[in-house]
Amino acid sequence: MSKQNNQILKNTNAKILDEFNASVMFDKELYAQDIKGSIAHSQMLFEQGILSKEDKEAIHKGLLQVKQEIESGEFEFKIEHEDIHMAVESRLTEIVGEAGKRLHTARSRNDQVATDFRLYVQDKNISIKQQIKELINTFVDVASKHTTTLIPGMTHLQHAQPINFGYHLLAYANMFKRDYERFESSYERNNFSPLGSAALAGTPHNINRDSTCSQLGFYSPTTHAMDSVSDRDFALEILFNISTTIMHISRISEELVTWSSYEFQFVRMSDEYATTSSIMPQKKNPDVPELLRGKTGRAYGNLISLFTVMKGLPLAYNKDTQEDKEGVFDSVKTIEVSLAILNEVIKTMIVNEDKMYNACKIGHLSATDLADYLVQKQNMPFRTAYYITKDVVATANKLNKDISELTIEEIRNSNEQISNIDEEILNYLDLEASMNARDSFGGTSTKQTNIQIELLKTWLESK
Repeated sequence: MSKQNNQILKNTNAKILDEFNASVMFDKELYAQDIKGSIAHSQMLFEQGILSKEDKEAIHKGLLQVKQEIESGEFEFKIEHEDIHMAVESRLTEIVGEAGKRLHTARSRNDQVATDFRLYVQDKNISIKQQIKELINTFVDVASKHTTTLIPGMTHLQHAQPINFGYHLLAYANMFKRDYERFESSYERNNFSPLGSAALAGTPHNINRDSTCSQLGFYSPTTHAMDSVSDRDFALEILFNISTTIMHISRISEELVTWSSYEFQFVRMSDEYATTSSIMPQKKNPDVPELLRGKTGRAYGNLISLFTVMKGLPLAYNKDTQEDKEGVFDSVKTIEVSLAILNEVIKTMIVNEDKMYNACKIGHLSATDLADYLVQKQNMPFRTAYYITKDVVATANKLNKDISELTIEEIRNSNEQISNIDEEILNYLDLEASMNARDSFGGTSTKQTNIQIELLKTWLESK
C-alpha cells in the first residue's frame, strides 16, 4: 500500500473513531441543563473564594450567550468537541478567554454529565406528570357524560355483565393516576445532586455542595461520590415509568381500534385521527390508535437496552453509559406526543350509545342477577342458583331471546324449582337495573361511578 493510501486509511479510521466516540450530536439535548449546572457551579466557586468575582461574572455572561446562540441556531456543534460539556466550555473560552478555563475547577465530566442528565430527567418527570394529569381530566370529563350509558362489561373479550361506559373509562383514569404517582415518586426519590462528586472520590477543593443543590433545585447532595457518578437508576426509572404508561395507552388504543370496527361501532373517531384506505374509499382506518399501540415496543426496547448496558458495569464511571441518553430522549419524545394525541382522541371521539345498548342484549348479561336474586330472596345455595340460571339461559337461547327479554312464564317454565318465582325477578333482569345493582364501593352503578368521578376530581384539584 502506498504511503498516500495508508494516510487516507488512517484519516478515515480516525474520522470513524471520532464519530464513534463522540456524543455531542445527541447529548446536545442537555445544553440547557449543562449551562444551568455550570452557572451554579461557578457561583459556588465564587462563594468559596475559588473564583474571582470578575471571572464569575464573565463566565455567567458567556454561558448565557452560548445558550442564546444554541437556541437561535447560530451555534455550530462539532464532532471534535466530543460532548455537550466540551462544546459549551470551548465556546465559552472563545468568548471570555482565560476565565472560561477556570470553570471546570473542582468538577469532572463524570459528575457534570450525571448532574445534567438527572436535571433533564427530573424536568421530564414534572412535564410528563402534568400531561398525564390533563389526560386523566379528559377521561373524567367524558366519563361524567356517560354514567348511564350501558356497554357490555367483558372478561376474556366475552360479554359478561352490563356496566356504564363512564365506569369503563374511569378504569383508564385510575391506570393513568398510578402512572402519575410513579413519576411523582421517582422525582422525590431522585431529586439529589451528584455535582461535586468529581471523577469518583470527591475533590480536595473547598467546595459547598449545598450551595449548588439550592441553586439547581435539588433537595440535598448525594451522599456517596462513587455511586453518584455511576448511578443511572433515575434514567431506568423514567424508562420504566414511560413503558408502563405507554402500555396503558396501548390498552385503550386496542379498545378504540376494536370499538370503531364495523362489528362493534361503539365509537367513531374524529376524521383528524383516522384515515381512508388508499384503494377502498369506504374504509376509515384507526391509524392513530394503531400507531399509539405500536409505540409500546419502542419504549420497551429503550428500557431493556439500558438495563443491558448497566448490568455488567464495574464502579465507577464507564464510557458504556454514553449509551444511556438516546433511548431516554427517544422514549420521552414518544410519550410526550402519545399523551398529547391520546388526549385529543378521547376528547373528540363520538360515542354510539344505541350500539352499546344493543350489544348489552347479546350474551345474557343480567344472568348473574338471577342467581344473586335466588340466593338473596329464596335463600338458595349459590351453586344451586347457578345451575337454575343455566337452565333459564338455555331457555332464552331456544327462544332466541336475551334473558332480560323473557316473560315471567318463560322463566318459571325453565326449571321446576322456580315455577312459582315472583314477578319481581323481571326488575332484577332489566339491564339498567342490573348495572345499578352493583352498588358496592368501586362498583359500576351510576351512583358509585359518580362517587369515583368526585374522588378523582378531588385528587386532580390537589395536584
